[in-house]
Amino acid sequence: MAGKEKKTTSQIDIPVAMKPGDVTLKPELLAMPGEYPFTRGIYPDMYRGRLWTMRQYAGFGTAAETNRRFKYLLQQGQTGLSVAFDLATQIGYDSDHAMAKGEVGRTGVAIDSLEDMEVLFDGIPLDRVSTSMTINSTAVILLALYIAVGRKQGVPEERLMGTIQNDILKEFIARGTYIYPAAPSMRIITDIFAYAGKHLPKYNTISISGYHIREAGATAVQEVAFTLSNGIAYVRAAVEAGLDVNDFAPRLSFFFAAHNNLFEEVAKFRAARKIWAGLMKERFNASNRKAMLLRFHTQTGGSTLTAQQPENNIVRTAIQALAAVLGGTQSLHTNAFDEALGLPTEKSAEIALRTQQILGYESGVTDTADPLAGSYYIEYLTDEMEQKITALMDEIDKLGGSVACVDSGYFRDEIAASAYAYQKMIEQEELTVVGLNRYHTEQAQIPQILKVDPDLEKHQVEKLSALKKGRDRAKVQKSLESLGRAAETDENIVYPVIEAVENYATVGEISDTLRNVWGEYHEKNL
Repeated sequence: MAGKEKKTTSQIDIPVAMKPGDVTLKPELLAMPGEYPFTRGIYPDMYRGRLWTMRQYAGFGTAAETNRRFKYLLQQGQTGLSVAFDLATQIGYDSDHAMAKGEVGRTGVAIDSLEDMEVLFDGIPLDRVSTSMTINSTAVILLALYIAVGRKQGVPEERLMGTIQNDILKEFIARGTYIYPAAPSMRIITDIFAYAGKHLPKYNTISISGYHIREAGATAVQEVAFTLSNGIAYVRAAVEAGLDVNDFAPRLSFFFAAHNNLFEEVAKFRAARKIWAGLMKERFNASNRKAMLLRFHTQTGGSTLTAQQPENNIVRTAIQALAAVLGGTQSLHTNAFDEALGLPTEKSAEIALRTQQILGYESGVTDTADPLAGSYYIEYLTDEMEQKITALMDEIDKLGGSVACVDSGYFRDEIAASAYAYQKMIEQEELTVVGLNRYHTEQAQIPQILKVDPDLEKHQVEKLSALKKGRDRAKVQKSLESLGRAAETDENIVYPVIEAVENYATVGEISDTLRNVWGEYHEKNL
């Protein structure tokens, strides 16, 4: 109704209509795309120069199965790879470990050793294809495996392109696939920054992720505020470790969700760019323009997908992808419509990719940079988002920063409260979700669902057993001992991890070596 008050999910008031004078365009909002503070985009021509990288998140079963899916997606016009790993790989257990039972290859691909990684990227030229790896606690191991595969392909490290997520604070806050306590976890990240600064000029060393924070129930404002606060913690840790912000910050990247409120999401991305540029310039004294850029990947909102009437998810995904593009994303993953039911089939993954291609080549939204600039509503929302985000970040600073807020349970409690409020709105029908709480279909058809081979785990364990019997055990043991000694000192651990994986030490063996030195993190009962 016209007179009814409306708010966004971040509790920003939505005017019925806006007019000249309702918004004052600040000087920084008048800056062109590519100009500080980059509210309108990080490049002058944005997508006129080249489109965003089109990535479809893929990974299931064995390395061989996932390799076939990668090649299929590349043949369909995908321009970058994005790897999902199974839970055992994410938390540092081999497929033959008791903790891995029932999880091998289920939520992503099972990677136990360099042997698996070689199969995963067989026939995929790593100097021409950019690869994003969603991996955190074991990120240093997967990075080492990627480097080792590149060497076997004859690709020098300086030509490797891609991103490792490597965002441990987000795991403590929202996702839970952590291994080590916060201090050594942060040390791994700064070691990776230092190594990459010398050897990986094209590689993004971290993807500071708001996506999982949003998926856990955070609002758009909380997503950006918590993510940028984590970014501050990483930059501060690197500076304290002696790294130059102008050297490592250009390789920082971010990862955000795109949900259904089109204009709020666009404003969120614009505000985030402006805030980050100001932080890097004013708080950390960055002088390198590239160190001020907030480059980000976007994934459409998995938590917004419904199992009911799953074809509706195609429309949701298209709207969310449009928000990401209008907001200036650098790469994009579009969820498949059947992901509320299971892993995407080839057909549903193809539809998701075609959604991006239609946006890129048919819609006209890429023809000019920041096409919504100057809209009264967009500029109002951008300003409101900026104010709410910075106010929340100031509160986090007063509480001691991200690490202190992890320890106190602040992030967890705030996200839980937002998730509860959102779910309550759906249940009370204050918020309509088509097909879920309104507009039901009596006889909905369930689409074909991808099923993982139940014998997969057995085959993966057998393959791992054969590897362990056939490798040079003395070399493996020597490299693991070298890694343990490095972990006990301030030596950069990336070098001994690379040596270990090249000797076919497994993900579990390397993780256990570090567990023995650093221990494990256990969440406090707060």
